[in-house]
Amino acid sequence: MVYNIAVFLKKNVHLGEPLWRITNHLKKEKKRRMTNKTKTAASRTAVKALREAVAKGDATTAKGLLIKAQSLLAKLAKSPAMKKQTAARKTSRLTKLVAGINK
Repeated sequence: MVYNIAVFLKKNVHLGEPLWRITNHLKKEKKRRMTNKTKTAASRTAVKALREAVAKGDATTAKGLLIKAQSLLAKLAKSPAMKKQTAARKTSRLTKLVAGINK
């Protein structure tokens, strides 16, 4: 996570690279970081809401929230913010959690 161009240039020597290319890279990096952060935060919020519904024992709300959480995790797995296997594992655990409400 680079915020200062001077620090970035000291740590990474780019011989022959024009400064405009480096600054464009930093802008794109910041945009990607913010996009990943918002997607990750949205999925976390959905998972928290789902866990609260499960704790209350509300099966209908939990099923609806499960669909939303699965969708957000699948979208997050498409981006570099989360690996596919991590999203699959979380989705599986949440599904088992919701299935356990009726038992």
